[in-house]
Order: sequence, then structure tokens, then C-alpha cells
Amino acid sequence: MIRQGGDRLRAAMGLFLAAAILLASSRAAAVVSCTATTSGVAFGVYDPLSGTPTTSTGGITVNCTLLSGAAVNDATSVYLSAGSSGSYAARTMVSGTSTLNYNIYFSPAYQQVWGNGTGGSYYGVATLPLSPGSPTQSAIGTFYGQIPAGQDVAPGSYSDTIVVTVNY
Repeated sequence: MIRQGGDRLRAAMGLFLAAAILLASSRAAAVVSCTATTSGVAFGVYDPLSGTPTTSTGGITVNCTLLSGAAVNDATSVYLSAGSSGSYAARTMVSGTSTLNYNIYFSPAYQQVWGNGTGGSYYGVATLPLSPGSPTQSAIGTFYGQIPAGQDVAPGSYSDTIVVTVNY
């Protein structure tokens, strides 16, 4: 049961990551195809009375395959959208008209916001060596989500949608 006041606020916090995937990329002597899968950052219960931020992790796996051509070092970039807030300064999850600030970072130090390189954000890069003898390679990354402590929010289920773009 969700109650306001002195009781602990229980709200299922979900961050659903949708992967926007490009299908094929032509290189000078190679054709490469990449796909991405993600697992969302699910924060669970947020307690507005706690003095500690709420944290969680999610992940992404990028698989690239050399379809034809010579060996190539495929430089793959991973961008995250700003979500419903439209800003990397503070992403927001929503429940009806209520909002809850959070962000997604590169590490558990929570210093570099994962975005697209604008608005003070950074993006991930992986170089995957593809060759006819080793045509498929994978890169695995972790998202670190954090909800700052002390936000006075209404009870509810809060969520946001982040679009993941893989550029290769």
C-alpha cells in the first residue's frame, strides 16, 4: 500500500531503454551490420525521506558482423537520448503530471552523464576488430542510474524512455 506522510513511499521506478538500431553500414572495402540489445535501469522503491541517492544499473550489448569485404576496425559509438526532459542536465521520469529527476552515467562515480556529446554529456565508443577469420565481435557496456535524494514526489509508478542510437 502506498501512503503519503511518514510512511515509506513505494513506487516502481522503471527506465525503459529502446534501442534504435542501424542495419547496415558501407565501408570502403567492407560491409558491416550491427545490432544492440539493452536492459533497462530499474530503480525499484524510491524513499523521499532517505538521505541517500537511489541507484541501479542497466546494460547494452552491441554485436557487429563483417558481412563482406576486407578486415576493418569498426569504430562504434553509442548515444543515449535525453528522454522526456529534453535535457542531459537532469533527465526526468514521469507519473501523470509528477516528475522525478534522475540521470544515467558511465561509471558508479556518477560524474559523466551518458548522452550524445551535447549539453555537457559524453558518449561511448568501442572499436571492434572485424575480419573474415573473426567476422563477429561484441562490446558490452553498463549504465549507472542515480536518483538524487530528497525529492518530494507523489506516490506512483515513474518511467522514462531513452532511445539508444548505435552509430558505426
